[in-house]
Amino acid sequence: MKISDSLLKKLPKVELHCHLDGCLRIETILDLGQRYNVSLPASNPEDLIKLLCIGKKRGTLEEYIARFDITLSVMQTPEALTRIAFELIEDVAAENVRYIEVRYAPILHTRMGMTLEEAVEAVRDGLIKGEKAFGVKSGIIICGIRHISPEASLKLAVLCVRYKNKGVVGFDLAGSEENFPAKDHREAFYMILNHNINATIHAGEAFGPSSIHQAIHYCGAHRIGHGTRLKEDKDLMQYVNDHRIAMEVCLTSNWHTYSVRSLKQHPFRFYYDQGIRVTLNTDNRLMSDTTLTKEFGLARDLFDFTLHDFREVTIIAMKAAFLPHQERKEMIQSIANELENEFGILPEYIEQKAAG
Repeated sequence: MKISDSLLKKLPKVELHCHLDGCLRIETILDLGQRYNVSLPASNPEDLIKLLCIGKKRGTLEEYIARFDITLSVMQTPEALTRIAFELIEDVAAENVRYIEVRYAPILHTRMGMTLEEAVEAVRDGLIKGEKAFGVKSGIIICGIRHISPEASLKLAVLCVRYKNKGVVGFDLAGSEENFPAKDHREAFYMILNHNINATIHAGEAFGPSSIHQAIHYCGAHRIGHGTRLKEDKDLMQYVNDHRIAMEVCLTSNWHTYSVRSLKQHPFRFYYDQGIRVTLNTDNRLMSDTTLTKEFGLARDLFDFTLHDFREVTIIAMKAAFLPHQERKEMIQSIANELENEFGILPEYIEQKAAG
């Protein structure tokens, strides 16, 4: 029996790869543009959606990233950041996301004089308000940007250290991979790792497995953003599996940026069958016009995911979350109880044992 969209929406979920500047509501962009006198390329929702949502207009990763100029233009005040963070929590609460890690680069929000510290505290305020209103837990991942200088990444790493245990849970390196190797930013990652902070890096999205190798072995990444090209290096894939390094998979986004030729050919199911820790994520809800429910729907339609598989992927995501071990354990137990009591979904081996 096919799992319905409405059931998928109700399932508890965990998201580890979500960009704040890729998750704005169209109405909010227009409202903030008016409020702060920002010139936008369209003044009505329909035209703005056409510019920002990719739909069937696939392109390069660089073309995908160019759309963020529009959203970033209205994300230059603390009030705007607080509102956008709060609205994101409201949106994900509607599909029962129980925990979300929200990433962004504070350095991209300083055009109107906002400090890096204000950019962190404003987002944190919005997330805290969101948790109080909707019960969704969250953490901030600060991003360095590959094509901005390694010095800027180091500055952001220092910021990350400053806000450790104050809303920030990890550090990331995002942006175009080609010609901007992760190893150039390794000083920032020394700073992060030496302060016992978790690291994730966008790698193997638009560039080969050598990019993943660098992320892990030069920069000490604990998780990999995307990782679609990992399968090209079997030895590295074995290492990733052995060390339980989680992949933050974003199906729709990977199709939009030509990281995969077609969604059906995405290695997500292959990785899952190998026992690699894979998680499902949206990347950019606005640009890719997606939700975690839609990503679950793709896994169901393309890769025959069952309710047991969704249970597994959700628990994996919680295990890979950048939270203290005790908090992770409690949330895993809470999600497992909800899956059993609300949906009758037990671990597969228990059901098989009972049936046998």
